[in-house]
Amino acid sequence: MWWKAHGATGDVACAGYHKYKEDVQLMVDIGLDAYKIFHLIESNPHVTLHNYDLPQALEDKYGGWVSRKIVRDITEYAEVCFREFGDRVSFWTTINEPNAFVYEGYDLGFLPPQRCSPPYGYCSRGNSSSEPYIAAHSILLARASADKQYGLIGHSINMPGFVPLTDTKEDAIATQRAYAFNYGWFLNLLVFGDYPNIMKQNAEARMPVFTDHESKLVKGSFDFIGVIHYISMDVKDISNGLKMVYRDVFMDAEIELTGQYTPPSVSFSSNKPLLFPIMPWCLQAVLEYVKQDFGNPPIYIYENGLSLCPSHTLTLENGSNTRGYFTWAFLDIFELIGGYGYSYGINYVDLDDPDLKRYPKLYAKWYSKFLKGRSINLDGVIGLEKNPLSLAHSHFQ
Repeated sequence: MWWKAHGATGDVACAGYHKYKEDVQLMVDIGLDAYKIFHLIESNPHVTLHNYDLPQALEDKYGGWVSRKIVRDITEYAEVCFREFGDRVSFWTTINEPNAFVYEGYDLGFLPPQRCSPPYGYCSRGNSSSEPYIAAHSILLARASADKQYGLIGHSINMPGFVPLTDTKEDAIATQRAYAFNYGWFLNLLVFGDYPNIMKQNAEARMPVFTDHESKLVKGSFDFIGVIHYISMDVKDISNGLKMVYRDVFMDAEIELTGQYTPPSVSFSSNKPLLFPIMPWCLQAVLEYVKQDFGNPPIYIYENGLSLCPSHTLTLENGSNTRGYFTWAFLDIFELIGGYGYSYGINYVDLDDPDLKRYPKLYAKWYSKFLKGRSINLDGVIGLEKNPLSLAHSHFQ
């Protein structure tokens, strides 16, 4: 990855661990009322229990998420957290964006735990043909097995926007396949108790099977859905097998998938970070899709942000059951993909300053006025355009 090639590390990053009191005050000044630390306890903290990196001891002992043994350990871990912090935490997410996690960690293998096999990736261990499905199966069982004592428990899912590249039947079907292999994989289980038929037909024996008991356990095992949305893609069908091509609608660049189970993703340049502009109508379309196809569950937009080169000068109403919105991110930080080459923060962090001073960007000032209900100037702000292409709902149950 770009940041590895440049020797960047997250050892210090934005020093949030040491400067959290200063950061909390900055949040208060901006008008934010929720974050993932206890100093905002009066604002209903949202806590994620697992984000990509499992303790190495569990990887070494039995292979982590590719073993059913992980279900017991994750359940015990969750129950300890619920017991110790349940009186102070209102919202829990067990696993962060599991669909992206299993693709990048078990299919292509460029993120932890770096398991994959040729020709999709060249790791020291793993099987790209089967392990993404196995890991996802374990994640869903672990989520359903984690009991709760306080608060609400949700499932966060990475949700790019997809639209057919053309009005042909082939591209429309490819778009349905993209939704199924990305969102439907998890949402269909949580809402209807089974994997999408289109996945089972294409993956066949690679797809694990739920027992009737497991299906009942997983179905409905959520209080809300966390939406993670950054990128928007046009989809073009390639009829030979499961392959699909996604075209970044901003950069007009085609990206052919190389992974085994073919959910949507993008490739990254080896010498520079890839930037992801936001198309507001695509987030609206994603919310509409979840509303129409999965019963309009409660939604929290957990991640949504604009990636730019670092700088301090950065200048939805559709009936969905959206309860809250989190921008990614509060600060410029060391990103899992891209290191310091990405600048998602609404506050700029001067990495050349020994004190890592924070500077609110123009967007932070605009957002603060918006949150506080003050008059705002929309000059220069891209408006919400209507989606010129309607989503093809596939009803995967």
